Amino acid sequence: EILKDNRSSYLCKTIAIGSSTFETSSNSNSTTMTFVQPIGRRQWSLFLLTIFTACFSQIRCFTSQLSLHKQRWGTHHRSLLNVRSTRPADDGEKLKGTDPSLDHLTHAPQQQQQQHLNGEKLDILHIQSDNAQPHQPSGIAKRWHHHHQATVSLLRRTDRDTAETAEESDETTTTEKGGVPKIISQWLPKTRHLVSKTPEWKRLQKHVEHIDSTHLRDLLQDKIRCDEMIAEHDGVYLDFSRQRATLETMDLLMDLAEKQDLKGKIDAMVNGEKINFTEERAVLHTALRTGREKIGTVFVDGEDAVAEVYEVLDQIKAFTDGVRSGDIRGYTGKRLRNIISVGIGGSYLGPEFLHECLKTEPEGINSALGYSLRFLSNVDPVDVERACADLDPEETLIVIVSKTFTTAETMLNARTMRQWLWDFMGNDKEVVRKHVVGCASISSIEKVADFGIDTENYFFRFWDWVGGRYSVCSAAGAVPISLLYGFDLFEKFLLGARSIDEHFITAPFNKNIPVLLGLLGVWNMSFLGYNTRTTLPYAEALLKLPAHIQQLDMESNGKCMTKYNVEVDYPVGEVDFGEPGTNGQHSFFQLLHMGQTVPCDFIGFVQSQHDLCLDNESLSSHDELMSNFFAQPDALAVGKTIDEVRAEGTKEELIPHKTFKGNRPSSSLLLPKLTAYATGQLLAIYEHRTAVQGFIWDINSFDQWGVELGKKLAIDIKAHLCEARKAQHEDEDSTVDAGSPATSRILNYYISNSENSVCYDEPGNGLTSVTRKTHIEHHPPADNSLKGKDGKI
Repeated sequence: EILKDNRSSYLCKTIAIGSSTFETSSNSNSTTMTFVQPIGRRQWSLFLLTIFTACFSQIRCFTSQLSLHKQRWGTHHRSLLNVRSTRPADDGEKLKGTDPSLDHLTHAPQQQQQQHLNGEKLDILHIQSDNAQPHQPSGIAKRWHHHHQATVSLLRRTDRDTAETAEESDETTTTEKGGVPKIISQWLPKTRHLVSKTPEWKRLQKHVEHIDSTHLRDLLQDKIRCDEMIAEHDGVYLDFSRQRATLETMDLLMDLAEKQDLKGKIDAMVNGEKINFTEERAVLHTALRTGREKIGTVFVDGEDAVAEVYEVLDQIKAFTDGVRSGDIRGYTGKRLRNIISVGIGGSYLGPEFLHECLKTEPEGINSALGYSLRFLSNVDPVDVERACADLDPEETLIVIVSKTFTTAETMLNARTMRQWLWDFMGNDKEVVRKHVVGCASISSIEKVADFGIDTENYFFRFWDWVGGRYSVCSAAGAVPISLLYGFDLFEKFLLGARSIDEHFITAPFNKNIPVLLGLLGVWNMSFLGYNTRTTLPYAEALLKLPAHIQQLDMESNGKCMTKYNVEVDYPVGEVDFGEPGTNGQHSFFQLLHMGQTVPCDFIGFVQSQHDLCLDNESLSSHDELMSNFFAQPDALAVGKTIDEVRAEGTKEELIPHKTFKGNRPSSSLLLPKLTAYATGQLLAIYEHRTAVQGFIWDINSFDQWGVELGKKLAIDIKAHLCEARKAQHEDEDSTVDAGSPATSRILNYYISNSENSVCYDEPGNGLTSVTRKTHIEHHPPADNSLKGKDGKI
């Protein structure tokens, strides 16, 4: 490390090179080095490189400052000449004479700088033209004062300010802090790039001391505060008054958002800039639901993103309408009534969440009559059995969702479904062309064709700028949902998401619902230290929302490096979980009330999708549900004091066990009714909340490198298993060495105890049998002579 003070002279510092150390100290006149241990040739080379780096850095810093100093002085000098040439003749401050009368001023910076360095008092009236009137110096003196302040500011600029100026001026140059080349700057400390080093962050850290002295029991009595801590948009009502925050907290969070250029980052995202910097991709899930009138406004690599989106949406509408009307039929001429969507991760969680919401929505119920939709995600063969149970292959359409068409789990399940179709209808390639749809990136079209899919009519593309967990509004969600419910209902879902997109882009931050939720997430995680968060929808139809948010948030913000390649020194990325109320109340609410503090998101609706009002009941079932929705946040926030417990007549020894400390934060979202439109609103709110937190933390919320290592190791394990199964088939030793004793031991235990569970057909190929009897036994196709293998596919 090389530490520099404000004057850029070096401080005494011990530098360690290898196993040898020496001490250096220097001032403006000399350098002293004291060697503590002998240094070899290699260490000498590293030492000389270090010294060269230091000198190079100083020279670059000095020359850049000198250049800027000369430029500012030149500007000031030209201003003085302009004063001389433009003053009226009768002005008492008129400058007489020619340029030599101003020559004294050209030496002023050196004199002033020397006075500054010597600690002398500066007098802006000391330097004047000989011909100027000393008693009326305002014109020249004012301009000189501006120049002097700029000079002093230049000389006193701290190293941090220099780094920030360099970063703002040109982040793409080949140099970084203080003129140090990037190839060398990576050796030096980079903590200046961390948001935690900014004054705005530190003020929030200091503010925590004040918050720790408060209690939500008292804060909720402040009517002004409570009235300010709400936000509304298009029927969505957010109440965050039960967060451990004051109005001052929100002001400080707004300052942090401004410091991190949150508005600029939001605009960069929706305008198609490549903010996914590790993959050099744009992030444009908002383009998937923007209006058709926005065609020609957003471009990625020269292509009109919105125009391409509507081209695909029009194709999906035509295809799904054709299937639902009976114009598009299966291989044997039967209507296609069953849909199996094959995908994993974002290709499955988001569409299933949407499906569960629409399944009990009145319009959804009517639209889906006569059709069924199932999802196949897990590579476990049991999932295949469940997905195919009781379905007629002749009436089933398989939708394969994989951006690259290489995802191991998805493609194995896709091949399984293809074999299922072939077993019942023969191995004709037309079976696949009539019963399998592909949703993938345009760059994967060759793989889609190789699978046997009709790429002219049964292929729907999406783009590299759509991440899997943000793909619900793309073909990944549009195809299966529109097949079941019709495209018109899916379009209403897109309209709800668009409503929140526009709100997110245009609303002021203090009334912006996704921004407020994101900033409060940063506050709870990074400052109050709450590393877990729960989503509690008081609507059974949202039972899959917590799982979707779990992937959306944890895969996006489960990172440790900032965009500057610096490891974060502050907590990021909450652990998300949840369950619909009131099921969660009888599951984990004990911990929420008395265990560790977990910030909660309560989601409720003014009207139920289907309400019940029984005879002799004073409240409807929905009112019963919502009474819990309103009570739980207050119970978490206010708690129950020892005095209140004692006043109830509780035995003294039980009082500690029945006391609730309270002061546990939560937010409440209230919407009119769970419709397709409201589902789109909820989806967009949580997508943007995740992005806001990533923007503030300076991390990339749009890549997922963390899933790659496990995939690579799984491929290695599969190779060991293939070798073991081959050895078992040939009655040889099947023991494998997986590289570590622990892994080898458990893997060999599995191999030796599963010898009869796998059918080995040909050398090198492990084949798994999957029981599929229910269709033949219970629902045989009428007049069908194409039968599959008994008990297998």
